[in-house]
Amino acid sequence: MSERTPPDWMELPAILAVAPNGARKTKADLPTIPISPEDVAREAKNCLAAGASVIHLHVRDDAGGHSLDIGRYRASMDAIRAEIGNDLLIQVTSEAVGIYSADQQMAMVRELKPEAVSLAVREIAPDGGDENKLRDFCAFLREADILPQFILYAPEDIVRFDDLVERGVIGGRQLPVLYVLGRYSVGQKSTPADLLPYLGRSDHVSNWMMCAFGRFENACAMTAVALGGHARIGFENNHLLADGTSAPDNAALIAQAHAGVVLTGRTIADADMARKLLRPVW
Repeated sequence: MSERTPPDWMELPAILAVAPNGARKTKADLPTIPISPEDVAREAKNCLAAGASVIHLHVRDDAGGHSLDIGRYRASMDAIRAEIGNDLLIQVTSEAVGIYSADQQMAMVRELKPEAVSLAVREIAPDGGDENKLRDFCAFLREADILPQFILYAPEDIVRFDDLVERGVIGGRQLPVLYVLGRYSVGQKSTPADLLPYLGRSDHVSNWMMCAFGRFENACAMTAVALGGHARIGFENNHLLADGTSAPDNAALIAQAHAGVVLTGRTIADADMARKLLRPVW
């Protein structure tokens, strides 16, 4: 029997992105969650040392609520850069959380001009939305060299995503996506099987990452890495280690995933490699 050639993606480093806080959890929910720019910057440094190459950034208002405020974003980004320079790719969220419209989300990105941004297809392309605005916005992303990652909250979102790409509303041929596992499951508890309905369904995905909820986050991440994807991990969706105990910080979750990636035979991407892998094929 001849030896099988490993798939090409086995040679590509795996991205570990950290999502340290999200939009909803507060210190009352999780005392160790980093919220302030200074806390997020310290967490970024520790997660970098543990193996992360991307930080998925949320900011909060004075009451601890979700915000897309430009000044707050800049304060957190400046704090991270002061701590670790460009050694992590900073991806800001444009998440609506039921507060912001598609126009407000796109306006934030236009003014902030971040290095990278996540964009939920359901939110920036709602049914009945102005597709010409979205087409112009995607052209702006390309011209401004902003790296987009399109969030698909459920497998059925792939149909909408493909349609928008094929009609040129979302410009580009192949684009980075994030698969959200178990977003609408009871108690938001993800399992590795939640990944399967997403796979192989679109010709317009350049690379894919996943995020998951609950104590099996790491099992989901390792399944994704073993199948050629990347993983977003952190307190935004989960604070439990694989053994069910509470992680002391986000870096512990990243370190756990780092050890698992090594066992799959893939290497870990640094920030420069993450920038290359998350670049769309326009």
